[in-house]
Amino acid sequence: MAFIKRTIIFIILLAIGSGIYVTHWASQPLAIPGNNPAEFSIKPGSGVRSAMRQVQEGGVPVEPLLMELLARISGRAGAIKAGYYRLKPQTTPLILLNQIVKGDTIKESLTIIEGWTFAQMRAEIARQNWLKQDTGGLTETALMEKINSDYDLAEGLFYPDTYVYARGTSDFEIYQISHARMLKKLEQAWANRDADVPYRTPYEALIMASIVEKETGRAAERKRIAAVFVNRLRSGMLLQTDPTVIYGMGASFDGNIRKQDLQTDTPYNTYKRSGLPPTPIALPGNGALEAALKPAATNDLYFVARGDGSSEFSENLSDHNKAVNKYQR
Repeated sequence: MAFIKRTIIFIILLAIGSGIYVTHWASQPLAIPGNNPAEFSIKPGSGVRSAMRQVQEGGVPVEPLLMELLARISGRAGAIKAGYYRLKPQTTPLILLNQIVKGDTIKESLTIIEGWTFAQMRAEIARQNWLKQDTGGLTETALMEKINSDYDLAEGLFYPDTYVYARGTSDFEIYQISHARMLKKLEQAWANRDADVPYRTPYEALIMASIVEKETGRAAERKRIAAVFVNRLRSGMLLQTDPTVIYGMGASFDGNIRKQDLQTDTPYNTYKRSGLPPTPIALPGNGALEAALKPAATNDLYFVARGDGSSEFSENLSDHNKAVNKYQR
């Protein structure tokens, strides 16, 4: 009996001593070599033992068995999350464990610019090395179907913004979030629209917002530019906006728009066809959405670029021609 008691006491003391050692060890900064933070990854489906080996193999100077013991003692061995991680100097084993349990992974960012076309957005997403490229082989229609959209065509239906994502995220998730964000912004702008705007549907408002986005040189003029096109729609005038013509030219546009281009009929040539073009021509931002649905209260029907990013507005053709002679000829 005395031997058994001594054995039990020894085991208890050993456990206490081990616990004290692990606790002390867990609070000491890891000896990360150099000034650059160590980076490592944990594969999906990894158990605690495999995960800790991957941490060490990624260049983190840590003992996998001690890390496993720390995870088990703290009751978090089953809570470790896969992903790409970066350790900063002065990280302790306990901080490290907290990080991989919380899933505090490396974040990357992707910026979609207001006024980009969907094709430009797609090309930028394809350039992201840390995004998992799951939609590259999909047609536009198939991509819209995959994100459960009610629309077949993608142009204009993604919100230009900066998106932060964890390494290894599927590009599908970016498209899904961006599309949902645009639909929400459009819904909000439509709900707050002026009662007399000449659009039958939110989609028509989105088309107008894309035109306003491409035509605006200065943000302060968005609502006034929107008013020009809204006034033209109301009066039955042609919109006569170059960006729609350029969009309709597609890959044949070489940076210059010529008289012949304005005279060539396409569904997007607003010099030849009345009303709005069939789809948006770009990804409008929130300012353009608000301008299209709450345009300025003016009688303007024309505007011409002054050459400094601003525009000269006119209510009649005579004044407009004078402005053209002044600023463009």
